[in-house]
Amino acid sequence: MAVLEMKVPSPGESISEVEIAQWLVEDGDYVEKDQAIAEVDSDKATLELPAEESGRITLKAEDGDTVSVGAVVCLIDTAAKKPEGFVSKDTINNQEEISNPVKKEENLPLQSLNDSVNGKESYATGTPSVAAAKIMAENDISSSELVGTGKDGRITKQDVVKVIDNGSLTHRKKSKVKLSLMRRKIAERLVSVKNDTAMLTTFNEVDMSTIMNLRSKYKQEFAEFHEVNLGFMSFFTKVVTEALKIYPAVNAQIDGKDMIIHDYADIGIAVSSPKGLMVPVVRNAENMSLAEIEKEIKRLAIKARDGKITPDEMIGGTFTITNGGVFGSMLSTPIINPPQSAILGMHNIVERPVAINGKVEVRPIMYLALSYDHRIIDGKESVGFLVKVKELLENPNEMFPSTKNPIKTLLGF
Repeated sequence: MAVLEMKVPSPGESISEVEIAQWLVEDGDYVEKDQAIAEVDSDKATLELPAEESGRITLKAEDGDTVSVGAVVCLIDTAAKKPEGFVSKDTINNQEEISNPVKKEENLPLQSLNDSVNGKESYATGTPSVAAAKIMAENDISSSELVGTGKDGRITKQDVVKVIDNGSLTHRKKSKVKLSLMRRKIAERLVSVKNDTAMLTTFNEVDMSTIMNLRSKYKQEFAEFHEVNLGFMSFFTKVVTEALKIYPAVNAQIDGKDMIIHDYADIGIAVSSPKGLMVPVVRNAENMSLAEIEKEIKRLAIKARDGKITPDEMIGGTFTITNGGVFGSMLSTPIINPPQSAILGMHNIVERPVAINGKVEVRPIMYLALSYDHRIIDGKESVGFLVKVKELLENPNEMFPSTKNPIKTLLGF
């Protein structure tokens, strides 16, 4: 019998352990080479683990186990013969996608990924993972009471815990569930930021009339010309990169007794995904057009939603933007994403009465919040940065003052 030991590969630099989020196969199943057999969580992302060879699999770890990089998690008997009539689960999924093609999203809002649940049904739809089944049994919960948000509609332990915590069941019970590795790392980082930085938050408001009118006027032309929809996030990303050029300390970070100042802007976009908070990075955003920013955001959004985003796509950011407005937030104090020194919080757009040239008018207003590390960013710089963001959003012509048609230049026409 030829047995292959499958070890946990390193998902990225500085990552020493991962957690088995869920096995996608059962102990004793026959698997084919490159078939996805498990989803593993690191402190930065969820990744699929493909079978290295074809054969019969023996699991050496359970859902929820934390294992070191390089540890053996399963064995594959490569001498085992393929069962007669065997069809891999990946093949079943591919055939379903071919026979039931799903229309591609015209525009995928990155910040509302937790609402983007895969509606495709397959063998896994409504089937609980091992960890989820255990909790369901302990709490007398049936699959009919749950909606799976895992791969292909599989019920995960987080789905069960969420229903229990929300109190939407007819009976009252509680259970103890181990936090995922990603959730624990997020908690550690958030606490460390509060303890290790001199974090302050400054606020301002922006009249979104100009941006909303631009989107309304050029939305169709932009989509036809660039083959991507025009959203708010590209405007904010572009404006932020311009403001960072004027206030470089906001784009810096502390390294011991030194301050590292970046001459580029790698903008992190905070995302609420089914697996937790993620911050994919748009690299060199200062050199990108609105269309390029929109395309990159969409690419990262789809990868985050599908659990295919890599750690390398979420490290090295120099500044972060988070949008609580898509969830209805009016105002908040966002927490800095270390080792960065500042984060911009967007909020919902609400029609409010404001004074314009001595008269009261109703305008679409968004509150902005900039949290920053006061150790290297002074109040003058933080307030100046936020005011510049406000000015450029209300007067985007200022980004290209020397061109004949600044707005056409901005939109890439």
